[in-house]
Amino acid sequence: MHKLKILLILSISFFVLLFFSVALNGITNAEAGQTKEIKIVASFYPMYIVTKNVARDVPGVSVQNLTPPLTGCLHDYTVTTNDMKKLADAQVFVANGAGMESFLNKIIAQHPNLKIVELSEGIPLIKGEGEEGDNPHVWVSISDCLIQVQNLGKAMGKIDPVHKELYEKNTADYIAKLEELRKKMHTELAPYKGRSIITFHEAFPYFAEEFGLKIAAVIEREPGSEPSAKELADTIEFVKKSGIAALFSEPQYPSSAAQAIARETGAKVYVLDPAVTGPDDYDAYINIMEKNLAVLKKAFAK
Repeated sequence: MHKLKILLILSISFFVLLFFSVALNGITNAEAGQTKEIKIVASFYPMYIVTKNVARDVPGVSVQNLTPPLTGCLHDYTVTTNDMKKLADAQVFVANGAGMESFLNKIIAQHPNLKIVELSEGIPLIKGEGEEGDNPHVWVSISDCLIQVQNLGKAMGKIDPVHKELYEKNTADYIAKLEELRKKMHTELAPYKGRSIITFHEAFPYFAEEFGLKIAAVIEREPGSEPSAKELADTIEFVKKSGIAALFSEPQYPSSAAQAIARETGAKVYVLDPAVTGPDDYDAYINIMEKNLAVLKKAFAK
């Protein structure tokens, strides 16, 4: 009888130890799941800056830019072997969408398990002329950039629910900064509503629409593609007749055509930045837009 009691106690002790061992193992696995690393790759610079802000200080989450920092817009960009290697161990790919990433289908085909987040979802797109597709440069509008930030915050909360509250906080913090910038720019550009500008790339229609500016002409539909002699002559004639005194080139592309037009018309060349290149800084987009504001005020004042 005494031996039976001892055996009974030993059996109960064994099952108690087994229970706590299983429970402890479950807790350890849960903790491991919480610290699981997530690699996010953004398609190009403006998406990278948005992603850096939304994923800021989230444990185990890294953010990388797919394309070289000096790439600019992704018009006709072809992904390289090194680009595809960056995606090999990534879990999330953040794209602008709206046709900006012409290589997106290739990425989806080669990485079927990669979660694709297109930040232009829900943004009304400006239609292109003729056979041109929709204009994808939505981030250049601060209001549309705000929507992109919100889209990414919601998406990451679903992809990584363990850190949902941190993504929500980061999203709210960045949105607060962008809303302050938007308010400032609307206030300071209000006196210039209706002004006409000439740009050298299709990057600014959303920006112009937001601030009530009119794009009278676009010199180079595709960045870096010099206008023909006839196109240049037609533009010079147009500038002379319109009386437009400001031409806006971009820092990422040569301004030789702009300088030629300026010499023939007396118009002055200014630089507007579509925020497709820049420093690896959380506030880079905000700083670029602040500079654009100063450039526009200077140009319109004259």
